Amino acid sequence: MKLDQQIHHAETISRVVGIQDRNLLVFKQYLGIHVSVRGSEIITDSKPEMKGLLEAIFAVLISLAEHQIQLNERDVMYIIKMAEQDKLEGINKLYQKREKIITNDLGRSVYPKTFNQREYVEAIAKYDLTFGIGPAGTGKTYLAIACAVAELKKGTIKKLILTRPVVEAGESLGFLPGDLKEKIDPYLVPLYDALYEMLGSAQTLNLMEKGIIEIAPLAYMRGRTLENAFVILDEAQNTTTAQMKMFLTRLGFSSKMVITGDPSQTDLQTKLLSGLNHAVSLLETLDGIAVVKFDNIDVIRHPLVQHILERYDHHEGNHS
Repeated sequence: MKLDQQIHHAETISRVVGIQDRNLLVFKQYLGIHVSVRGSEIITDSKPEMKGLLEAIFAVLISLAEHQIQLNERDVMYIIKMAEQDKLEGINKLYQKREKIITNDLGRSVYPKTFNQREYVEAIAKYDLTFGIGPAGTGKTYLAIACAVAELKKGTIKKLILTRPVVEAGESLGFLPGDLKEKIDPYLVPLYDALYEMLGSAQTLNLMEKGIIEIAPLAYMRGRTLENAFVILDEAQNTTTAQMKMFLTRLGFSSKMVITGDPSQTDLQTKLLSGLNHAVSLLETLDGIAVVKFDNIDVIRHPLVQHILERYDHHEGNHS
């Protein structure tokens, strides 16, 4: 079957199909159909009832490619998922007018890639306190760290503090081998990874030695007032209400706080209320605070991972 859409320029074709046609492979991996470009024509073995969906997807892909947007597999996956939910309105603007947050240590631009990510980054810029809540894999922590490093480079803050509750909310580290740093570091690895990507390991470690960047368990925040700082609390669903109150009241002048977590994935004991859930319900309507909610459409995984999760969800549903 041929689509009505056609691609007329070699550069546009190259941007649409991606390196070694990887963008087109997404259609096979995710939708189970084969798509190819022959000359200016788009050919597919899909059923006729899918033609409208594919036309809508390729209208966006071609338009973006014509505006010199280099597309990758993640972009194609997101556009397909948005098309499935009939939410393509505004997608061109999202890509064409995306604002770079920072250039990372590898020379790659970091920018929001979904509508909710754009809302999140805009909220962080506007508000002193932002909650980013939703599933893992939505970029909550990664984008917050990108925003923080950008502010640090501009000199608008003097200190970057990354924290998370360690081991369940009780932070029970006594049984682990090693000194305190060796006990804590494994729980903070995702934060180190994001910083290394933004700044490189040498610069990150240099800034940590100078005290400009601090990575610490949540318990270390007690008794401090954090001024001229960008503070990120990660995995906040594992805080108790007392811990969350303690953290929120550390906010000082000329500072920003970003709190991230997935309310559905708390590791707290069943009798304990998550500090994240409690704080959002209590503070969501308060002026000066932003709550940005991510959902599954923001989770752009490899298509095979998507199918693996679907199988597990189906299996668990049948055995619940």
